[in-house]
Amino acid sequence: MNRQHIITGLDIGSNKIRIAVGQYDGDNNDLHIIGAAEHLSNGIINGNIVNVEDVVSSISSVLEKVERIIGMPIEKAVIGISGPHVKSITSQGVVAVAKADGEIKDEDIDRVLEAAQAIATPPNYEILHVVPINYKVDNQEDVKDPIGMNGVRLEVNAQIIMALSSQIKIITKCVYRTGVDVQDLVFSILADSESVLDKEQKELGVVLVNIGASTTGIAVFEEGDLLHTSVLPIGSSHITNDLAIGLRTSIKIAEQVKLEYASCVSDDIRKRDDIDLNTIDPEEGKRTMVSKYEISKITQARVEEIFDMVGKELKEIDRFGMLPSGVILTGGGSKLNGIVELAKKQLQLPVFLAKPKKINTVVDKIYDLSYSNALGLILWENKNKSDSSWNSSINFGGLISKVPKWIKSLMP
Repeated sequence: MNRQHIITGLDIGSNKIRIAVGQYDGDNNDLHIIGAAEHLSNGIINGNIVNVEDVVSSISSVLEKVERIIGMPIEKAVIGISGPHVKSITSQGVVAVAKADGEIKDEDIDRVLEAAQAIATPPNYEILHVVPINYKVDNQEDVKDPIGMNGVRLEVNAQIIMALSSQIKIITKCVYRTGVDVQDLVFSILADSESVLDKEQKELGVVLVNIGASTTGIAVFEEGDLLHTSVLPIGSSHITNDLAIGLRTSIKIAEQVKLEYASCVSDDIRKRDDIDLNTIDPEEGKRTMVSKYEISKITQARVEEIFDMVGKELKEIDRFGMLPSGVILTGGGSKLNGIVELAKKQLQLPVFLAKPKKINTVVDKIYDLSYSNALGLILWENKNKSDSSWNSSINFGGLISKVPKWIKSLMP
């Protein structure tokens, strides 16, 4: 097996750390997923690392699992980064076309995207991605791909995605301490879009919502462009906490109740239907009978809050109820019963559970929605390979990421 053709995606979540390994066949341009594994995550709260030793131990454990599956050590990985600290802003860049004949080349695109980065970033933040929305060549606006066109002045309207330097530093430190190199650092919701969205959805207009354990990621696309991203400080673990409080039970039992009995539509539940918590844990204690209706009311209230926050994000960019491809739900939290029906009501859009792209694999678990980020990280990196050799900077469709050039400079 050629190690040069191995791509590893590492999704470091608040609840679980998931890893997927792909093998790229340069001759046939095929990608095969050859292994996937997960392990409980410790030391991460609300998407932020709070205990380095626990995180290093958790990453090491999941690496050991997948290395046993594929029969070789992992040397480098593409890492997903998320959390409420990730911010996005719009920016403009302007340059003069370099060539005397006015023909726009790749070099001009690189220069105008660098010009868009000349902004006053918040203190202690680093730029992760510069995502062009559209270009302007002289007086011609809304240009998607200006390469080959002629002009004197080139402008770009771009999304600048940035993350807190301290979190970038600590996540790379944790990975390096396991003996694995950071091949790239990618905003998680963008990686998700690679695994579950197609070109037509992005052209028509779609919002991707990844409901994780502690956070919910949002990405809005229209006319093939990224319009907006956001990370909300709420996720499926908040439902578990609500159930633990409401049912007066442990977090462990509340999580099991959520997975097996919760529904986001309480109107469909008969009030007399009960479950016995002793069937989950015989040592539960005094209160063992709880109402399914009560469980669903608690679940519905929290999920409604999540979609209310998603709706506010859409209203801020004037896209509420106006995206023809609707809402695509992914992430472990999207597997709740009745969540599609509730999302339709709250967001006034068609809503669908994500369907990961078909890929060559015998690892069926890779199609589980909780693996959409790990798979997306592999597809992201594979898409950014210009040839059989690895490219340390990303440049496809005008999208630039210069993370590998400065990641190691943040290390102590």
